[in-house]
Parts: sequence; C-alpha cells; structure tokens
Amino acid sequence: MKIISFYLPQYHEVTENNEWWGKGFTEWVNVKNSIPRFKGHQQPRIPLNKNYYDLTDSKSLKWQADLAKEYGIYGFCYYHYWFEGHLLLEKPAEIMLQDKSIELPFCFCWANHTWRRTWANKHKTVLLEQTYGDKEDWENHFNYFLPFFKDDRYIKNNEKPMLVIYNPSSIDRLEEMLSLWNQLALENGLNGISYSYQENAYATVDTPTSNMFDYGIEYQPSRALEVINKSSSSIIKRTTNRIADAIPILRSRWTTLTYDYDKVWKCILNQQPLSNKSIPGAFVDWDDSPRRKNRGSVSLGVTPGKFKKYLSQQIRRTKEVYQKDMLFVFAWNEWGEGGYLEPDELHNYKMLEAVREALQENEE
Repeated sequence: MKIISFYLPQYHEVTENNEWWGKGFTEWVNVKNSIPRFKGHQQPRIPLNKNYYDLTDSKSLKWQADLAKEYGIYGFCYYHYWFEGHLLLEKPAEIMLQDKSIELPFCFCWANHTWRRTWANKHKTVLLEQTYGDKEDWENHFNYFLPFFKDDRYIKNNEKPMLVIYNPSSIDRLEEMLSLWNQLALENGLNGISYSYQENAYATVDTPTSNMFDYGIEYQPSRALEVINKSSSSIIKRTTNRIADAIPILRSRWTTLTYDYDKVWKCILNQQPLSNKSIPGAFVDWDDSPRRKNRGSVSLGVTPGKFKKYLSQQIRRTKEVYQKDMLFVFAWNEWGEGGYLEPDELHNYKMLEAVREALQENEE
C-alpha cells in the first residue's frame, strides 16, 4: 500500500510573502500566532522540540524524508505553484531534486488557484492571479517539470510520471495543454504523463477531457465536509458567520465551524468511489483557525487511536472497495490547517505510529 502525503512547501521566506504578509513570513508565523478560539480548543500547535524548520535547509528535507520512510509513508505529493512562468515556493523541491540522499518517492500536485488575501478576510483582494498562458508557457512549464519527471524517485504509474492537477475545470484549453505535455513527454524519452485530478467541491472533470485522466483523488476531509455542510445545522452556522462579518463583536466560538472527528471519518468511510478511477483519501486532523482566525473550522475529538482505527479501515477499503494500491493523506505538514503527521508537543510521534500500526494491521 502506497500512502502518499500532501506536502506544503511554505516553510521558508519568499519575496512575495514578505511583501504581502510582512518580512519573515512563513507558515510558521500563522502557527505561532494562533490562539484558542473557544474553551478546549487545542491551539497553538507546537512542533516537537520546537522544530520550526526552514525548508531551504537540505538537512530538514532529509529529516522529513527519513522520518516518513521509517513510519511507512511511501512518498510526498508536493504542492506546486506556477503562474505563467512565475514560480512560488519552489525551492524545497528543487533542493530535494539535487540532493540524492533524500531517498523518498515524490510527485507534484499543481495547486492551480488564484492567491487571495483570504487569511485576512479580504477574499476579493487578489495577490496573484492564476492564468494559463499559451503554448509557449505550456512548453516552459513542461520543461520545468522534466528533470523532476526523469528523476528515479518520481512516482510513476505504468512508467508514466504522475501529475496531480488541483482544479482542471478552471483551465480553458485543458485538452490542448495536456496533449502537448504528453507529446513533449514522449519526445523526451518518457512514456507520457499519468494525469490525476482532485475530487472535491471545486474540481470536477467531465467529458471530453475526463478520458485524459487516469485517476481522481478524493481530497479529504474536503469531500466529506461538502456532504456534512449540506445539513441544516451547518447552514445556520454559515449564516451566523456572515452576520459576524458585519458585526465583528459577534465573532466568538459560534462563528467557528466545528465538526465531530468521528462523524467526518464515518462520512468518509461511507463514501463510494465516484468512478473506477477514484483513489481514496484520508486525513489526520483539521483546524484552519491559524490561518482564518475566528472564521476557521475545527474538527473536535481527534486522538491518535481514532486516527489509527479509521486509517486502518480506509486502507482495507482502498484494496477491497476501490481496488487501488494508493491512498492520499492530508497531510504531512499542513500545520496551518491542523493536518500534519510530523511530531508535535501534544502527541509526539503517535500519529506516525498510527500510520505504521494501521499498515501492519492490514499486512502491509
């Protein structure tokens, strides 16, 4: 069983974030500044031994890879950001590519969405627009991918490098772009590209382009929360949030969406594959209040024991229901959204131990 964890590279300074959020900004700033939003709210989250690493240090990258490998994580899926030749947060992957001592499989997920000042509750303020250019830009983008695709560590499906696209439905000339990339891959000695997309509330792929994708990845807990949020109680909570937007003094516990961890997982375990292309997802935890403050959402009741139990069931369903050998987990290091396997001061290594034990229970 190949457990692949989504990987956020926003733990180093970049010029753009310094301009938008202040000098020295990394994801750790959100994490360190987080406070409890209600009684019993577990914030801030603190890395074990206060390991606020810098991902431009290859030692940190190697530590992550070695740790993941030790506990049974097959590989990382790096979020990748490309805006018509403008790269963001690319350094960790580039450093990893050059350092062959970092021995962990990896792939890319192109997180193709516009960057907005969402964390500051200014949703309409565009920081960097996601656009898709023309053939020249597509060729440049492929040429950037190429050395990664050719790396022996890159995750491949039928000898084709696996590329995940967060939201293909937003790409107007999707078929042209993917066809060109396949052609360029063949011209450069590859067998083509194995495309995947994320099955969530924002990304759906219909014909005629759907046949260009080998997989649809369940992005959890997003898919489960989409189902849960259709309930009347959630509608009331969302309405309350909109009222609180106009009257800031009302922002308190009841402006924070809360979800029961067990109910979210039970929703996941009751979901059926949308198609025979579906790869199941899993999640460690969810709490995006470090980013969104009082307008965040939080899962309540998580423990390492529960995570192990539910992950074990999802591993079994991956084989029996989905008939797949891959499971994508949110996440390796999404500290600003509460989804991380890395050790912290509260649970130490227990979330990683849960992964290893869940695999062992399924004879993996």
